[in-house]
Amino acid sequence: MFAALILLPLIGAAITWLIPYDRLRPKVLALFALAHLGLTIQMLSSTPPVSPDGWFCLDALGKIVLLSTSILFLACAVYSIGYLYYRRERSNRVLCVALLVCLSAASLVTITHHLGLMWVALETTTISMAPLIYFNRNARSIEATWKYLLICSVGVALALIGLYFLAYATIVARVEPSLLLDDLIRDAAKLSSGWVHAAFVFLLVGFGTKMGLAPLHTWKPDAYGEAPGLVGALLAGGLVNLAFLALLRIYQLCLATKEILFFQNALIVMGLFSMIMAAIFMARQADFKRMLAYSSVEHVGIMAVALGLGGKAIFGALFHILANGLTKGVLFLSSGNIHRSYNSKSTDHVRGALRRLPWSGGLFLAGFIAITGSPPFAPFISEFTIISSTFIQGRMLIGLIFLISLTVIFIGMAMTVLPMVMGEAPVDSETTSYRDTVGTVGPPLILLLLVFLLGIWMPAPLMTLLQDAAALLEVHQ
Repeated sequence: MFAALILLPLIGAAITWLIPYDRLRPKVLALFALAHLGLTIQMLSSTPPVSPDGWFCLDALGKIVLLSTSILFLACAVYSIGYLYYRRERSNRVLCVALLVCLSAASLVTITHHLGLMWVALETTTISMAPLIYFNRNARSIEATWKYLLICSVGVALALIGLYFLAYATIVARVEPSLLLDDLIRDAAKLSSGWVHAAFVFLLVGFGTKMGLAPLHTWKPDAYGEAPGLVGALLAGGLVNLAFLALLRIYQLCLATKEILFFQNALIVMGLFSMIMAAIFMARQADFKRMLAYSSVEHVGIMAVALGLGGKAIFGALFHILANGLTKGVLFLSSGNIHRSYNSKSTDHVRGALRRLPWSGGLFLAGFIAITGSPPFAPFISEFTIISSTFIQGRMLIGLIFLISLTVIFIGMAMTVLPMVMGEAPVDSETTSYRDTVGTVGPPLILLLLVFLLGIWMPAPLMTLLQDAAALLEVHQ
């Protein structure tokens, strides 16, 4: 079953490449995305046993990220049918193939317990997303693509050095050299402390770059701003979670080595700095897609702070994987519709979206309310859990910085979003052929309904899954 999860998207990619018709490829993409979600649900309900060599294991942490990724990918795949109808001037072969390759690599990240193989899969997601950022094929998109490739590749390379240090720590400790997570946890007490510390630093910086933690976030505004909306949704709601899962694996190892305090403090510092940077650059942001990029910087900061705090905040961080990922899908897909209608990302030209595009404008407004942690949406539950845990632990300064950052970000986003969706469209705004359709509005609407549902009701199986995942990150404390 593990092989099926990886091979299914690759088979879809091969079929999609061979199809000569642009109109048919997005439908095949959606079909394989639906099959992937079906397989994911089957694996969640009936978890396959660990592979004999221990390389593949779908634990609770992997299940959360796999479920979030598969749901978001299906929404983006269905959305691509309507979106690509308006982009008939350009072939979609590379886009559809690269998306399926990325899904295969993303699936591998969630099911492997071999840190070296996880690194390969993460690097594959980086490479496969590059041609998607360049989809518009203009000067700004090529600059964004190169910046994304350069910075993320350097980050992943640093993570590789961290894995080398970790492997060398096993050699110094005279234990069987291995990068299997279970082996490393078993031998954690014997590992060389100095080499383990060095490994943790490089791994945090490397995977933090992939997540977009400040000050390693500089690729995000350009990449998110120039990529199509469905690509931005996968970057902000999918690939971010994969990098966070890599940090969760390192966190598990830190717990076993009893060096967790060092790692936690680093996560808190980088997380709070990310939130502060997002608050600064969110103010009066004229490009609404770049605004969403800084929103992503904020939310990876929230997850990092929660992981650093430990305790009940970890439950909030794990739930935030789902809440943030699905909400980002709402925002990026609806913002793509607005961009297509106005042919502009500038708030100087985009006004009165609710009048021109009632559905997309309404979804974007609702997504803004949800992503800023307002009830009754899911991000409110996850953020409230994290904030309350901060004060329960007596970390008053952290809680204060956290709340001030959230307040400033809310005000900054409101100053951008509200003028966009309210009022009248400028008289000189460009008129385009785009109109909201079921294909372009349905996927973000379903995601929004899921975000709303998770905000008012937690299904018992999901609660159990989150509790099991949190236990994996607390068992050694």
